[in-house]
Amino acid sequence: MTITATLPAADHRGPVTGKERALAPDLIRGAMLLLIGLANSANFAFAGQPGVESAPHGVERILNFLKLTFVDARAYPVFAVMFGYGLVQLARRQRASGATTGAVRRILLKRNAWLVAFGLAHATLLYFGDFLGAYGIVGMICTLFLINRGDKFHRIALVIWAFMIVELLVVASLAALAVVNSSGPAHALTNSPNPSLAATSYFAGMADRLHEYPMHAASVLGFIVIVWLGIWAARKQILENPAAHKSLLARVAVGGLGITVLGGLPLALVGAGWVHVDKSAVDALGLLSHMSGMFGGPGYVALFGLLVLRIRQLSLPVRAISALGQRSLSGYLFQSVSWMVLLAPFTLDLRFGSTAYTAALVAIGVWIVSVVGAYAMSKRSYRGPAETLLRRLVY
Repeated sequence: MTITATLPAADHRGPVTGKERALAPDLIRGAMLLLIGLANSANFAFAGQPGVESAPHGVERILNFLKLTFVDARAYPVFAVMFGYGLVQLARRQRASGATTGAVRRILLKRNAWLVAFGLAHATLLYFGDFLGAYGIVGMICTLFLINRGDKFHRIALVIWAFMIVELLVVASLAALAVVNSSGPAHALTNSPNPSLAATSYFAGMADRLHEYPMHAASVLGFIVIVWLGIWAARKQILENPAAHKSLLARVAVGGLGITVLGGLPLALVGAGWVHVDKSAVDALGLLSHMSGMFGGPGYVALFGLLVLRIRQLSLPVRAISALGQRSLSGYLFQSVSWMVLLAPFTLDLRFGSTAYTAALVAIGVWIVSVVGAYAMSKRSYRGPAETLLRRLVY
C-alpha cells in the first residue's frame, strides 16, 4: 500500500527571481547610488555637512554648484520613493503566491525590523548618516497603517504633496525677502562639523557615531511622505509599465526636477561664491534648498522611467548599472566601507590637494568599482552579500 501525505502550503513565498524584475527600479537604484556616493564621500572628506569648499576657487566653484543643485538633499528622496515602491512589490508577490494577509504583514514587519538592525550596525561601525534604520522604522509604520488601504485613502498622499508645494512657495517667498533685505557681512556656506568623521581613531569615531546616529535617524523619519508617494506609484504599477504612464512621467519629471533645481539654485550660487548674502539669508536659502530637494525624488524616478522607454536593447552599461540596482543594499554598505578606508583620518586619509576634487573622484571611482563588481556577481547568479544575508534572515 502506498501512503501519500499532503504537505501544507507555505504561508509565504521566497524572494523575487531575476525574471520577475522590472528594469526601471533596478536602473534607478544603481544609477542613483552615484549621487549617494557624491554626497556621502564629501561629508567624509570635509568631516561635516553639506561637504563643500567654504572658499572655492576655479573648478571648485563648479563642483560646489553642481553638488548643491543636483545632489544634496536630492539623492536620498529617490531611494525613499523606491523604498515605498518596493514595499508594495514585495507584498504583491506574496499575495500572488497565495500568502494570507497576516503572512504578508509578518514578512514585511520582519524584513523592516532587520533593516533597523542593519542600520544600527552600519551607523555604529561605519557611518552615522545611515538611512537603513529609518527605512526600517518607516517600513513598519507603512506595513501596519498604509499597505492594505484602498486607492481612495492613498490619494491623501497626493493631497499632502499639493500642500507641500504651497508650503514651498511660502518658504521661497521668505527666502527671497531675506536675500533682498540682506545687509550684514557676507557669509560663506560652511560645513557643520560631525565629530565622528574627524575622529583620529576608529573607536573614538564609534563613540561619536553612537551619539550622532539617533538624532540623524529621528531627523529623517519625516520622509514617510516620500515613501507614501512611492506606495501610491507602485499600486499604479507606473514603473512596470512606463509606456502606459508616459504623460504622467513627463509631467512629474519636468515639474519635480524643475522645482528641485530652481529651489537649490540660489544656495548653489552662494556655495559657488558667485552670490554674497548675510547669514540669515544663507539659512533661509538652505531651508529652501532642503525642502525643494524632496521633489527631486519623484522627479529623478520619473526621468528614469522615461529613459527606460528609449532603451531598445540592454547594452552592457545598462545591464551593469541594473545589476548594481539589484544589489543596492550591498552597494550602499560597500560605499561606507570605502569612505572609511580611503578618507578617514586614521586610515589612508586621501584628502590631498583640493578636498572637493578628491571627494568627487573617490565617489566616482568607488561607484564604478561597485558597478563592475555587481555585474560580475550577476554573471555568477550571486545576489550580493547583504541581500543574501537579509533574505536568509527574513525567509
